[in-house]
Amino acid sequence: MLKSTAKFGLGEVVRHRKHPFRGVVFDIDPEFANTDDWYEAIPEEARPIKQQPFYHLLAENDQTYYVAYVSEQNLVPDDSGEPVDHPDLPDLFGEFSDGKYPLEYQLN
Repeated sequence: MLKSTAKFGLGEVVRHRKHPFRGVVFDIDPEFANTDDWYEAIPEEARPIKQQPFYHLLAENDQTYYVAYVSEQNLVPDDSGEPVDHPDLPDLFGEFSDGKYPLEYQLN
């Protein structure tokens, strides 16, 4: 049995290691749980291993807001101390405090 521990928790603000976006963790899969089409769309040399936590993020960049699905190996903590402006944040979380968002909605 594979046992994995997530490095980041719900409500934490993280940044992508290679791409210019950041987001708030709102769900975690203990290992890859998306479609094979999604996975195969990633260039082979950049594909993350499937046997690691994958994070669902309320993400933002300079142009837009969206939901991202990112492997743990591609995330780093966001140390900016700045809140994320994603419009769906109030549906799940309370006010930004001490670098994170408190969960205010129970997920499965």
